[in-house]
Amino acid sequence: MLDKYTRVYSTRILTPAARGLLRLGLGPDAVTVIGTLGVVTGAVAFYPRGEFLWGTLFITAFVFFDNIDGIMARLSGRKSGWGAFLDSTLDRFGDAAIFGGLAMWFAGRGDNLRMTALLITCLTLGAVVSYAKARAESLGYQAGGGIAERADRLVAILVITGLVGLFDLPIAVLEVLLWLLAAASAWTVWHRVREVRRQAARE
Repeated sequence: MLDKYTRVYSTRILTPAARGLLRLGLGPDAVTVIGTLGVVTGAVAFYPRGEFLWGTLFITAFVFFDNIDGIMARLSGRKSGWGAFLDSTLDRFGDAAIFGGLAMWFAGRGDNLRMTALLITCLTLGAVVSYAKARAESLGYQAGGGIAERADRLVAILVITGLVGLFDLPIAVLEVLLWLLAAASAWTVWHRVREVRRQAARE
């Protein structure tokens, strides 16, 4: 949802940076890898220590690579199935690092098993959301839509985590978001399963 609304504007903003990286000799695949390494590094270096603001700022700087690599591929004529596969695969590492890094804090010094469980639940459901679509498409079905696309989940968790760190907000604020993300992800999984079931029933 958010991805659809912001893609046009982000493309306009990031195109000059994409051209610059191409002039430096970097390819789309290299930028994809760099972006993932940055997100993972920021998540595991800052979040387990409770440094929510700095972790979010560090991660956000590299999240932009997720859009830049696609722009670079289009500009250079290197758009391919391989690039899309690599991008989607490495996205899973980024998601796991973000939710996993936060879970490490709450399982340790954060001392909150309920938050730990919620984070693991959101991570698991998010992975199933993506898997349901990929598996459906591999079988010739369509399973898009829902209210918890990856971009929505990523923006939500980063914005709220950053605000909690910046303004020292109660952890309850983050907990409310996680409950909402879990519910939205569960609904999205159900929605995609239902859509595939309907398509299969018409065969």
